[in-house]
Amino acid sequence: MSAVTPAVTPNALPHGHGPVADHTHDAAHDHVPTGWRRWLYATNHKDIGTMYLWFSFTMFLFGGTLALGLRLELFQPGLQFWRPEFFNQLTTMHGVIMVFGAIMPAFVGFANWQVPLMIGAPDMAFARMNNFSFWLLPPAALLLLVSFFVPGGATAAGWTLYAPLTVQMGPGMDLAIFALHIMGASSIMGSINIITTILNMRAPGMTLMKMPMFVWTWLITAYLLIAVMPVLAGAITMTLTDRHFGTSFFNAAGGGDPVMYQHIFWFFGHPEVYIMILPGFGIISQVIPVFARKPLFGYASMVYATASIAILSFMVWAHHMFTTGMPVTGQLFFMYATMLIAVPTGVKVFNWIATMYRGSMTFETPMLFAIGFIFVFTMGGFTGLILALAPIDIQVQDTYYVVAHFHYVLVAGSLFSLFAGAYYWLPKWTGHMYDEKLGKLHFWLSMIFFNATFFPMHFLGLAGMPRRYADYPMQFADFHAVGTISAFGFGLAQILFLYVIIKCIRGGPQAAADPWHSVDGGLEWTLPSPPPFHTFETPPVVK
Repeated sequence: MSAVTPAVTPNALPHGHGPVADHTHDAAHDHVPTGWRRWLYATNHKDIGTMYLWFSFTMFLFGGTLALGLRLELFQPGLQFWRPEFFNQLTTMHGVIMVFGAIMPAFVGFANWQVPLMIGAPDMAFARMNNFSFWLLPPAALLLLVSFFVPGGATAAGWTLYAPLTVQMGPGMDLAIFALHIMGASSIMGSINIITTILNMRAPGMTLMKMPMFVWTWLITAYLLIAVMPVLAGAITMTLTDRHFGTSFFNAAGGGDPVMYQHIFWFFGHPEVYIMILPGFGIISQVIPVFARKPLFGYASMVYATASIAILSFMVWAHHMFTTGMPVTGQLFFMYATMLIAVPTGVKVFNWIATMYRGSMTFETPMLFAIGFIFVFTMGGFTGLILALAPIDIQVQDTYYVVAHFHYVLVAGSLFSLFAGAYYWLPKWTGHMYDEKLGKLHFWLSMIFFNATFFPMHFLGLAGMPRRYADYPMQFADFHAVGTISAFGFGLAQILFLYVIIKCIRGGPQAAADPWHSVDGGLEWTLPSPPPFHTFETPPVVK
């Protein structure tokens, strides 16, 4: 590689040069992006990836603070801190911010950083659109934040924004609708960019079946996003016209049907769940082979399993609606379709375990998070299988059992895989090794406090504790108290993660080009750490 200024120094090279830039000519130019211009006008995939990751982490801390507000109220029976209306605002905004502001942008940040490096592309296909799709997010986040301060406060209809509540809310509801529209537009543009980059800009010799698993999972995820984000846009636009333009899509008083909203929402919402986990599967499939010192077991079956999960995700949406008076035939179809999705997911878990079997494993932080992910995600999968059975689901619908289930899948699934990926690629991004002891401490604190927070919720739900309630009878007090204390422990553990990251950025042992001595040696490990501002100006050839 020619010596180009590393990505972490402000004096990076100017944008807009072709794939075969002449560095002597570059260096002579004065218009080097520095200071705020470098970030505002960023078209470099590494800079944009970094901004996505910082944005999502900020939103993660904000959404987490709202969750701690909920737990504070639930520490004891009775109303201690918030009015029930405000409690419901916290519930709703916590869900919306975590899904659309934290998890999704974090995976897009990983895609921006890693996809070009892994396929040997010089950058993303549409660099300016990439910039635009990021800069849509901060205004959307601002709208959500401001909605707390308008008359009537933020929307309190639950993160699913169910009618008829949404038709009756104050202006905070409109702000949430606009914020979701903007974030949806950002997701669609990001997906178009990722698909075009992967299909058109791979290094010579890299066939589709030679792509790293992370790239495969993102290719499939991007197609899912393009398919379902417009469905959400349609649902919330119909809500908007019901609120202000006299239509009656979901307003029963005018002949509308609130259950129709649920069908439209979940037709988006179920693929959305897989949008938030498939890139995580990709990260885990990158991490485990490296620390097991073995190639990934059953690569082709992993690709087909990912594709079948994506296809099946369109056929299971109404399992969220078993209590809406669905005919038994419908219940049976959605029950069997949901149980079928366990098959490709099981294939993935089997392949990960088979990859580790008889490997010479070491347990650095990324591997700990990957193994923790498999353990806890599988538990979340089992509770999901139980919820797939209509007779059981009808009993535990809208109870804390469901809350426990989806936090096992989303926190221990999406979030733990993000942590695994962050520790795995941090040396590559910063050029420094992170503090391994603190990384392991972060893992163990997160793992213990996560389980102590959410495992008792299964029992609460089975005992009949409904979700989204600010108050509850005495018999649920002990589990709620344990959950609240553990939730604060989990939150503090994430501050430790922030410290580890900042400490790593500011210095630490110099990272080698391939600090993990990876077995398959993806293209990103052929570059120095940190990679130069412009990478792969002459495309590498994959043997």
